[in-house]
Amino acid sequence: MLAVMFVWSKLSSVKWMDAWEERFSGNPALNLVITTIPGQVRVRVEIYAEKKKDVAAVQKEWGGSVREVKQQNWAALSKEPMPSISVRGKLVVVSARSAKDIAKEKKANVGKEVVAIPADMAFGTGHHATTATVLRMLVDAAKELEGQKWTMADLGCGSGILAIAAVKLGSTKTWGCDFDPKAVLVSKENAERNGTAKIRFTEVDVLEWEPKEQWDLVAANIFVTVLEEAFPQIVRSVKPGGFIMASGILKSQAPPCLKVAESCGIRWDRVVTKGKWLSAMGRRVG
Repeated sequence: MLAVMFVWSKLSSVKWMDAWEERFSGNPALNLVITTIPGQVRVRVEIYAEKKKDVAAVQKEWGGSVREVKQQNWAALSKEPMPSISVRGKLVVVSARSAKDIAKEKKANVGKEVVAIPADMAFGTGHHATTATVLRMLVDAAKELEGQKWTMADLGCGSGILAIAAVKLGSTKTWGCDFDPKAVLVSKENAERNGTAKIRFTEVDVLEWEPKEQWDLVAANIFVTVLEEAFPQIVRSVKPGGFIMASGILKSQAPPCLKVAESCGIRWDRVVTKGKWLSAMGRRVG
């Protein structure tokens, strides 16, 4: 039997985009998708959930409509190619799915590492501002670590894009985790697709996680409410002097979030804002 998801949708004015993101960005049971409509001043707001009661509650409060979506329907929709993204001349992220199409992309991008991430349900194709920014930070950190053996942990792996990119850039040991078992499955599939199957992906709730090892580089691309609460254990997982990258943070929520990390021993060296989103890169000094 095919797995299903339930989708709530509603048209809204562009001016309310920030409000929708602030309202739903901290709920791990709901996946928010906002789609701009060319030539219009409206956007389509959609929320995906595994349980009908979750989207029904949204409908009760905000109106709109609810429908059921079979997994195969999403897969068919996601086969439409997305524009490739070049990162610092080192990486290129493409939406190729088949080995044949990936080979074509490699031929067209000689001298760059190709990361193939089809546009599936799990968050992280490289097109979202937070993911794209962290990819650039990852390339910059890898340049500083060049010539060394280094390791990487991807917390909130989504599609596995950051972990896969880390291996392509030189990480010798890489681990990714996510609270969502579907994201873990998609990450494993993408790792196979990219020839990086050695990456270990596991289902983990970072709020209950007790790190048993430390990493040279840790990327945390997770909801800000979770990020704030989990910073003590996240920081413990970073080697002294190691890199940390945090994203998925709305600009309005950033100051208290970053201060929590600082109190745990992080020095932020770089903060990048893209629209309403903020990403930060720093080192563990404490």
